[in-house]
Amino acid sequence: MKDIQSLRDHRRINIKKVGVKDISYPITVLDRANKVQKTVARVNMYVNLPHQFKGTHMSRFIEILNHFHGAINLRSLQLILHETKAKLQAEAAHMEIEFPFFLKKKSPTANKTGLAEYLCKMHGSLGVVDDLTLEVAVPISPPAPVQTSSGLPESLGHWGVATICLRFRHFIWMEELIEMVEDVTCHGLQWSASSPKPPDYTLSVEKIAKDLAVKLSGHPDINWCSITVENLSQGFSTFATIEWPEEAVNFNPNSVH
Repeated sequence: MKDIQSLRDHRRINIKKVGVKDISYPITVLDRANKVQKTVARVNMYVNLPHQFKGTHMSRFIEILNHFHGAINLRSLQLILHETKAKLQAEAAHMEIEFPFFLKKKSPTANKTGLAEYLCKMHGSLGVVDDLTLEVAVPISPPAPVQTSSGLPESLGHWGVATICLRFRHFIWMEELIEMVEDVTCHGLQWSASSPKPPDYTLSVEKIAKDLAVKLSGHPDINWCSITVENLSQGFSTFATIEWPEEAVNFNPNSVH
């Protein structure tokens, strides 16, 4: 049978993206406390198709993924991109992995420990040069616990979410990044009836975004970061976004109020 996809195409039209998406796949991520954590990801894989090819073999994406079955993590992501680019004779290869990451957390309103879930994303690209970004969405608790008249347990819900996307010089634990974010976002927001200090209702998406930029820009292993803080309101949301080094290099921590 003739291989139509590999035939030369004389129309000289490049295809920006061609591939497969929304693949549900088991992966392994590094865990500071337990060495590794197994989770299930949604995977997108695609390439930039040169104009001389009519198409590509979609099954090859799955074959490459299966080749790394059980060993898909930050370290193997670049190997997957190299193999994808070579086997599909592409100008560039891309891979997006979205997965839940779980941490044991102690409840701020009860003496109990449970699992907190954080949505994480890795995006890798390999063209002339390679690029890798790591993204994590950290929920922000509301200013005060929600009281119920039915005797049900207090529910913290969400004040909003801080989404951090970064490039790093050296490896950073996911837990370390989450802790740095929560060190800022929890300050003045979490409050209980026994707390001597009431919540700071003057906090805004702008202030939290600036405080996060000051915190993260001081980390020696982060060389680029995008911060988006969103407050979830009834019927609408407010947000603030900061990207550095373009902006954060000019931040003076003493000028942030």
